[in-house]
Amino acid sequence: MTPQTIKVACSNCNLRELCMPVGLNPEELARIDDLVATRRKVKRRETLFRNGERFTSLYAIRTGVFKTRVASEDGRDQVTGFQMAGEIIGLDGIVNDHHTCDAVALEDAEVCVMPFDRIEELSREVTSLQRHVHQIMSREIVREHGVMLLLGSMRADERLAAFLLNLVERLYARGFSKSELMLRMTREEIGSYLGLKLETVSRTLSKFVEDRIVEVDMRHVRILDADALRRMINPTV
Repeated sequence: MTPQTIKVACSNCNLRELCMPVGLNPEELARIDDLVATRRKVKRRETLFRNGERFTSLYAIRTGVFKTRVASEDGRDQVTGFQMAGEIIGLDGIVNDHHTCDAVALEDAEVCVMPFDRIEELSREVTSLQRHVHQIMSREIVREHGVMLLLGSMRADERLAAFLLNLVERLYARGFSKSELMLRMTREEIGSYLGLKLETVSRTLSKFVEDRIVEVDMRHVRILDADALRRMINPTV
């Protein structure tokens, strides 16, 4: 798909504080506005980039939700993460100039395209941008460690509790409700990410409903008792 040549102004974007460095002066902001030159629309189920594709850009998600996936040894898709507005995707391609996963839109989405060679060039002159890119990469490493811990040591109810809390906290940082969310991913995709079978995800969610911890209506989830979810992960809370 050809990127739309719509001029993007980071300085006017309400997600700026989430995906761009804070404290930039007007001149630096203008330079970053020049860096992010186009937006690209991605329809639901379309792929933003594919495993093996040449890496050229990072993408700031403006609207919508994506999943990243890799093919496991038995040929099945393994979901490796979910990304939402204000987050940057495409970092996997930096290491060897090719993407190592697929990024698929879970709903109609729009991204800001940031050519990586221009990011590198501008980072040498705007040190806060360089630091911000390093922070994004570090956050991704921390997230990977968190997922490994999740899959290695937690029971099914702990995994799902951690997932729901993480999701609602990320949405809250973007101005959404502290207790309600719409799941853009299927239960099967959640199971793939958490290392659980579909039946286990459904059974665990039903138990949460039964215990009055959450309410579920199709994909709409309302968290009634966030403290109960936190206690599952950390009993000392």
